[in-house]
Amino acid sequence: MLDKLQAIHERYIYVEEQLSDPEVIGDMSRYKKINKEYKDLQSVVEIYLQYKDLLGNMDTAQEMLKEDDEEMREMAQMELTELKAQREKMEAEIKILLIPKDPEDSKDVVFEIRSGAGGDEASLFAGDLYKMYSRYFETMKWKVDVISINEGTVGGYNKLVLEVSGNDVFGRLKFESGAHRVQRVPKTESQGRVHTSAATVVVMPKLELEDVNINKADLKTDTFRASGAGGQHVNKTESGVRFTHLPTGVVAESTDGRSQIKNREIAMGRLIDKIRLQQVEAYNSTVSSARKSLVGSGDRSDKIRTYNWPQNRVTDHRINLTLYNLDKIIAGDIEPVIDALIVAETARKMQEGT
Repeated sequence: MLDKLQAIHERYIYVEEQLSDPEVIGDMSRYKKINKEYKDLQSVVEIYLQYKDLLGNMDTAQEMLKEDDEEMREMAQMELTELKAQREKMEAEIKILLIPKDPEDSKDVVFEIRSGAGGDEASLFAGDLYKMYSRYFETMKWKVDVISINEGTVGGYNKLVLEVSGNDVFGRLKFESGAHRVQRVPKTESQGRVHTSAATVVVMPKLELEDVNINKADLKTDTFRASGAGGQHVNKTESGVRFTHLPTGVVAESTDGRSQIKNREIAMGRLIDKIRLQQVEAYNSTVSSARKSLVGSGDRSDKIRTYNWPQNRVTDHRINLTLYNLDKIIAGDIEPVIDALIVAETARKMQEGT
């Protein structure tokens, strides 16, 4: 464990030096990535330095046990007992910190709420979930942009799509995906009977287009005589340019310019645009299939969590967590549920040794 911590400390020092490099400072995209890594490493390095100090103090206490003075030995033994307890606690914290983080956790998200089974009541419940999450986002100081809204006929929403950005958004919200079931007497119910309805939540990490850095070795370049408007000039020289990006198979060409140099610029721009479009299409395809697996059918029986109004109860069925404070949770205090899910996931990872 010490070797791993030492390696992290060395990486931290290197990253810290990078942040003062003029080349890095001048490249905002690169600077943001390095600064994020620096912050991620910081918490591990801080506890590592404390851990090193603690081990040093334990060595000193061990040496004091060899003293002739009995009172000194007793003091050393008391200190050693206390330090051992601190070491156990600290090592447990370090083990959690050393669990590899999901690289997606730090990403912003596309957050969707849809009404499921239950008609108008499902739309009203989707509205309640929107208010609950909105208050939580506000507490976390996250930025929220509304992408699309489809309101229900009697209130609430049939569908809401938001973009939520801030610190560790996906890491906090990824367990919210699935069918949320509500049990209560609907406003539309005249007989006072409890109904069961559902709404679905989908949380997907937001697409970040990768920087398209074209390696010359990955390009096949063809030149050819252009044809079309522009007089005889276009037919006399091989001014047309075609690029084939071998890793992706993307092809782009240009005959728009009068010179080969100009057409190279245009074709390269088109190639980059096409590769970016390919990224977006691949992401959208992933989102489409992932969404289906995240929400299931949206039926009442297909649920991750139940909100029971008569009993003021919230139950998360994945970790068998039941809390009797629905009023607080639906008002935005969902931190205890999210924390419990993260703890359960961390325990699973520790058990698997990942």
